Amino acid sequence: MEQPPTEPPLLTYRRAVPEDARAVQALVKSAYRGDSSRAGWTTEADLVEDERIDEAGVVAKIKGPGIVLVAHDTSGALAGCCEIEGKPGGVGYFGLFAVDPTRQAGGFGRGILAQAERTARDELGVRTMEMTVIWTRRELIEWYVRRGYAVTQRTAPFPYGQLVNGRASRDDLYFMVLEKKLCP
Repeated sequence: MEQPPTEPPLLTYRRAVPEDARAVQALVKSAYRGDSSRAGWTTEADLVEDERIDEAGVVAKIKGPGIVLVAHDTSGALAGCCEIEGKPGGVGYFGLFAVDPTRQAGGFGRGILAQAERTARDELGVRTMEMTVIWTRRELIEWYVRRGYAVTQRTAPFPYGQLVNGRASRDDLYFMVLEKKLCP
């Protein structure tokens, strides 16, 4: 049974700059790929064997039309990150979400997601936040549902041709699209 939510840990947030790219790339990889990702519950290591994103890809996101947020703990250590992007019609996209695997299940993700929603709403005019999750990741989908996201009937293809230095372990992967209305 899930414990009642506690206050998220104290984090400071700022927009990432290109000099953050190496640390952000390492964090994202550690949260989703390889043995280090198995320390947390967000691992996709059994589904995909690649780097998820390379440093140049992170730089492109930082310089792109969206916002990459980095979250630091009280000691200044990078605890998590995410990307938010505004799209036409008040729709936003949430992605590149990673929390240090040794800190997962400690409220960090909840805090980062809430900050991303506030930033998307207040700075980008987002009224509906969308995200994609690999369909097999039921526990992750349920986590988002508990935070107000709804599973839509829409799906998106898995980018098999864009994997970074690796391969997928399955050929039946696709993304489910989740969305949440953001209150003003």
